[in-house]
Amino acid sequence: MSSTEPEKLFARGLAAFKSNDTLSALVLFEKACQLDYNPGFVSYLAFCLAKERGQYKKAIALCKESVEKEPANQAHYLNLGRIHVLMGNKPDAILAFREGLSYGNCPELSDHLERLGARKKPFIPFLKRNHPINKFIGIILGKLGLR
Repeated sequence: MSSTEPEKLFARGLAAFKSNDTLSALVLFEKACQLDYNPGFVSYLAFCLAKERGQYKKAIALCKESVEKEPANQAHYLNLGRIHVLMGNKPDAILAFREGLSYGNCPELSDHLERLGARKKPFIPFLKRNHPINKFIGIILGKLGLR
């Protein structure tokens, strides 16, 4: 096989992924990873494994491995966050998306954070979020457009 074969498989997998055909994408990403164990390929494979086969632990491990090899690649954080969303683990998803945004602006990461409705820290951090003082200050600042 030629050296561009894994890239071709990945490109086809990415097209299927973007059209929400994660099952076809999974097959193509698996083939690409067999030929070239590239962190970019592995990250997308991990999300497809989680979505199609429910292999969440394996998917998270693969994504974290990709993050370790390429820490500045925002796609890894995006896929890791997506896996956490599939699991219903909103706090870890928010952490992954925010960590990805620390490497620069990425509209996809920002969109996911907005959809999750990430909450800001309570105004007085040593009080609980539902404490009346925090609630009252939050309401007032929200109405003034300061929060």
